Amino acid sequence: MLQSKEIIDIIKNMDGTTVDEVHYEQDGLVVKVKNQNPYGTSESGVVEKKEEKPTTKKAEPSSDRDEEQVQAQSDSDVHTVTAPMVGMFYTSPSPEEDVFVQVGDTVREDTVVCVLEAMKMFNDVHADVDGEVVEIIANNGDLVDFGQPLFKVKPE
Repeated sequence: MLQSKEIIDIIKNMDGTTVDEVHYEQDGLVVKVKNQNPYGTSESGVVEKKEEKPTTKKAEPSSDRDEEQVQAQSDSDVHTVTAPMVGMFYTSPSPEEDVFVQVGDTVREDTVVCVLEAMKMFNDVHADVDGEVVEIIANNGDLVDFGQPLFKVKPE
């Protein structure tokens, strides 16, 4: 019988491929995984955001552009924690509990910073670096894509 990790691996391997569906049956267990359109509505939202930035930059005074250049340089010193899979992004283990991390928190490589829910399974996402959380990019309850930035952590 398939283990949870094996099902997650199937989902991860399907992401971004042209495979539309995988159907697996064994000993009465049926696993059916459908690949969502990687260029669906959530992706178009990202494109819209990218298009807004150049327009904003043209209207800004030069001192703001200098500040953005400094910010871009400092972003290169920051580790970006990305989504290891497609799923619903949650900042806490349950609605009644405190969030895993907040901006300003110190994290270790193995610190759980959020969970992603896929197929009713909750998967921990770790910081992957020792440092300080400087930005939480995704919003609680968002559907995130594989590789989508979730957090920025300034390494120690």
